[in-house]
Amino acid sequence: MSLLQAILLGIVQAATEFLPISSSAHLVLVPFLLGWQLPTDQAFVFDVLVQLGTLLAVIVYFWRDLWAIVRGWGLALLHRKPFETQAARLGWYLILATIPAGVLGLLFKDVVERAFASPLAAGGFLLLTAALLWAAERWSQPTQSLETLDWKMALWMGAGQALAILPGVSRSGATISAGMARGLRRADAARFSFLMSLPVMLAAGLLGVLDLRHVQGLMSFLPVLLVGFAVAALVGYLVIRWLLGYLSQRSMRPFAFYCVALAVLVGVVWAVRG
Repeated sequence: MSLLQAILLGIVQAATEFLPISSSAHLVLVPFLLGWQLPTDQAFVFDVLVQLGTLLAVIVYFWRDLWAIVRGWGLALLHRKPFETQAARLGWYLILATIPAGVLGLLFKDVVERAFASPLAAGGFLLLTAALLWAAERWSQPTQSLETLDWKMALWMGAGQALAILPGVSRSGATISAGMARGLRRADAARFSFLMSLPVMLAAGLLGVLDLRHVQGLMSFLPVLLVGFAVAALVGYLVIRWLLGYLSQRSMRPFAFYCVALAVLVGVVWAVRG
């Protein structure tokens, strides 16, 4: 992997991790559309590092919220009143929202890994992302704030996150759409969506780091990939900041149109290449 490829894919991963257009699809489709043949071992290490980069972006942006949640959750347990504060309840809701994706990820790990190898599958699932975004804008009535979040909303958004184990289904798109379907305003649904991504990204990152022990010649190409990590962290932070402001005033329909256009482009390129 060259330095240019690491920078470009770092930008793509960070932007599409938070924008509702599917990072998993783009990491499959960008090399496919550009004709890149990336070494499997380098691609694996890169995926691990950029995942950790976007994790760092979430932690840095939401560090005040995270500290309040961790502190409130811990104090509530010490007081033997686990749901006594909003911060404590948010902590439990984040745990609850993580369960569906964790269970499905373990049950269907092999099926999902095969799907990730198919650009056509990723393009097809982008159409599902577009449908979710369009439906959320068309039929939901998002008027509630994050303070009204309850366990049913959290579990429903967790189900959306579980759906996003498929390449092409945007995690943020599915979870924000699920939150809007339960009445949360866009920006509030996005805020909880980003917070609930932390346990999943942390678990995936730690498992990936453990697997790095088996990668041959890691140190020879690690410096280039660390550039991708840094780019993903910086771009991820900026995208979170921009998207929360955007969603407070504007619709997600443009992202639905983008997903459809990209899916069509993938289908055309696939057909042309035979």
